[in-house]
Amino acid sequence: MVENRPHIAFFSQTGSEIANIAKATGEWPDLIVTNKRPDNLRKIDKRIEGKVVTVSNRPTTQELQAILGNYDNPIVTLHGWLRIMPESICKEYNIFNGHPGLITEYPELKGKDPQIRAFKAKLPVMGCVIHKVTAGVDEGKVLAEERFNAFEISEQEMWDTMKDRSLYLWVNFLKELKD
Repeated sequence: MVENRPHIAFFSQTGSEIANIAKATGEWPDLIVTNKRPDNLRKIDKRIEGKVVTVSNRPTTQELQAILGNYDNPIVTLHGWLRIMPESICKEYNIFNGHPGLITEYPELKGKDPQIRAFKAKLPVMGCVIHKVTAGVDEGKVLAEERFNAFEISEQEMWDTMKDRSLYLWVNFLKELKD
């Protein structure tokens, strides 16, 4: 998908978004990285088992550099990666994060589980963004967004729509990187 540039995808939760993007595009990342988490917090999507490199739960700059430094000018994407990337890594690499909160309209949705907070607040519009990663939490420039009407939708409809809109956003974003 990302022509002549390696694609490295990071996740902390299940990795299902990475698998769904690969299914939609027909292309897997060159490397998938996750962090070691306690077993009670870990359930990896079976579609990516065996394709994953595991780093420590809170990887150091040196540990991340040891992985990323093996690739020439990689595109790095974060899909539920629940760690802050160190500033030196953010400055050296092209890193993009998918965030399931419409932070362009509701900056208070930065951080973990914004879709739950948006649903509980009964926000009339919800969405997701892809932003450039900086060392701050969801502080980088927003590069793409998808929004949807959330007026009177159920929680399940919210989850389904968010998943669909996020997949659409990633597929198109990665396609643009290739073109």
